[in-house]
Amino acid sequence: MKLLLGLLIVLQSFINPFAFGADPFPNKSIRIIVPLAPGATADYLARSLAVELTKSLGQTVIVENKAGGNQIIGTNELAKANPDGYTIGLAISSLVINPYVSKNIPYDAMKDLIPLAMLGIMPGLMTVHPSIPVKTFPEFIAYARAHPGELAYGQPGGLSSGHLTMEFLKKEAGIDMLSVPYKGGGPALTDLLAGRFQVFINSPTATLPYVKSGNIRAIATTGSKRPSAMADVPTIAESGFPNVITNEWYALFLPAKTPAPIVNQLNAEIVKIMNSPGMQKRLTDIGAETFTDNPEQFAKFIAKENQFWGNLIKSLNIKPE
Repeated sequence: MKLLLGLLIVLQSFINPFAFGADPFPNKSIRIIVPLAPGATADYLARSLAVELTKSLGQTVIVENKAGGNQIIGTNELAKANPDGYTIGLAISSLVINPYVSKNIPYDAMKDLIPLAMLGIMPGLMTVHPSIPVKTFPEFIAYARAHPGELAYGQPGGLSSGHLTMEFLKKEAGIDMLSVPYKGGGPALTDLLAGRFQVFINSPTATLPYVKSGNIRAIATTGSKRPSAMADVPTIAESGFPNVITNEWYALFLPAKTPAPIVNQLNAEIVKIMNSPGMQKRLTDIGAETFTDNPEQFAKFIAKENQFWGNLIKSLNIKPE
């Protein structure tokens, strides 16, 4: 009987990491790696969450920006981090796009990372410069078809979701536009405002203020439905191209092999925060929304996104570089 009791105690120690007095999680500060420069939507969401997590967990949560390599540098640091829950990484849609467009990525996002929680998902906002005589999406398509090769669109470096969506639309609508590459959304937006190109799909967070001021025109969003912050702007799908539905998402991941109890604990805290009225308002104000999946459901979402972008990139005959 004593032998059996001893075996049960040993077994419990494997199941429960705190069985023999180990400090409960968390017992030190946590960092969130953001693989983008400060000021981006991802950075804004991470910092907003960090403030609330610090309160709810009782430990300091800090944000570290590790920009570069189309988010690969920061994501690689996350993938190589100790899987103890003290290093979290934020990722955007590029996480599942990069493997199809970039060679020699030093990690496998589907194997080396665990989906933790969604922060927000938002459609792209398609805007045009007032120099072209269109005010609606159908007028834009008609104008682009009547002036092949005369319009140019900006793409903010790498093969972003906005860039791929524009190429998808070009294929579906049978229009011809020149692609103008930039090193980021900020420089591209600056040149759009200056009229150096005419069309742009970008984050609503950055472009909505200029729409409201009349500097550029919003003609469509890229999601499956109109966000409440842009209720008067139709989707591309409802405007005659039902296949063209894309979103940018902002989500948190952990290194593979992070213990399930820690994953579940962090997920529960983050879901509670993202469902709070304050965070819901912040999301709505930037044209985003969240959904409260558990880690397993969120993993299925990521798998579907991986398949969607992979199929789209292959259909556009884009090869890894």
